[in-house]
Amino acid sequence: MTGKERVQLTLNHKQPDCVPVDFGGTAVTGIHVSCVSALRDYYGLEKRPVKVHEPYQMLGLIENDLKESIGIDIDGIYPYKTMFGFINENWKLWKMDDGLEVLVSEHFINTKDENDDTLIHPEGDISAPPSAKIPKGGHFADTIIRQEYFDENNLNPEDNLEEFGLISDEELSYFAQEVKKTSSGERAVIATFGGTAFGDIALVPAPFLKCPKGIRDITEWYISTHTRKDYIHKIFSKQCEIALANLEKINNVVGNAIDVIFICGTDFGTQTSTFCSESTFRELYMPYYKQINYWIHKNTTWKTFKHSCGAIELFMPAFIESGFDIINPVQCSAYGMDAEHLKTKYGEHIVFWGGGVDTQKILPFGTPKDVRKQVLQRCEIFSKNGGFVFNTIHNLQALTPLENIIAMIDAINEFNGKF
Repeated sequence: MTGKERVQLTLNHKQPDCVPVDFGGTAVTGIHVSCVSALRDYYGLEKRPVKVHEPYQMLGLIENDLKESIGIDIDGIYPYKTMFGFINENWKLWKMDDGLEVLVSEHFINTKDENDDTLIHPEGDISAPPSAKIPKGGHFADTIIRQEYFDENNLNPEDNLEEFGLISDEELSYFAQEVKKTSSGERAVIATFGGTAFGDIALVPAPFLKCPKGIRDITEWYISTHTRKDYIHKIFSKQCEIALANLEKINNVVGNAIDVIFICGTDFGTQTSTFCSESTFRELYMPYYKQINYWIHKNTTWKTFKHSCGAIELFMPAFIESGFDIINPVQCSAYGMDAEHLKTKYGEHIVFWGGGVDTQKILPFGTPKDVRKQVLQRCEIFSKNGGFVFNTIHNLQALTPLENIIAMIDAINEFNGKF
């Protein structure tokens, strides 16, 4: 089977010839640039700096030669602009604190503060206050909250809608070109078009805007989901209206050349519980997710991808009722997220994209033997009757031992009978 055929069967809960694999398809299924570089060396591929396609998390672009070496079945189409509001173009060399030379967009403009932290400026404009920083010796960025004063009695939902608007001709052209690049049919395609994430806490502070207005402090936003529900509903309602209009425009350009659309990365779980009650999810978020998923399923063949970390077992029925086809990253180490339980209870109704190995303890701190054991166990559990795309639990992080990464890949191949 081709990767595309394998993934399509999996998405329809049918058994493919082997478990399909994704690394790098999205901003939540990627690999840190340092690990991508190490993998290129391990496989003896052409020696060249790796491109950082997602500079917020410092994710490395996995090019075709490495995809073939690993055995990846997915191609990803990324947003038109990065989390810092600039386009990836005219790549330039940039040295990380650990000495690794990588390629970044010419618009990746940074300065240093008194602590020697790297400050990143939105849209590459150093006249604007920095919106994120990479701590000295760090490996990814932290958001800098830039909350302006707001008058509680005169909150304007339009302030929190600044980043949402009708898609431009330039963006449509970009997506059309990206789809054309990935339309060989060898791999399945997952696309992140943007605009459909309601209340994603990574996006609320707007690191891509020079001077964000409205409620941008993370704590204040969570308070608002309880105390200012009318305000949040006004934001989500207008955002949903814009998103549906944009999806129609995008669909007219790309058609059914993509297989999966990344809807949102809004997290609802912690390690031990949820950020809100199920009733709050159903009241505040679900009406808008249902509209998005309904339109997509009515007008396209795309499957819809929902990311949420943490202990979200309580929300699984609501996610399914909302129309999501896929859940990621399947954080099995969180409370109530036992792999066997999830597969048995929800496996007929939703695809598990992730959950293949723990990235908090086993992959970074275990032995290759530990890694192999967990990968084989998870593949055995999740792959029954299809409905499973292998990926780690969220992105593969910096400093993960190469021998453990290779043990993971070898274990996948072992399960798939490729040895």
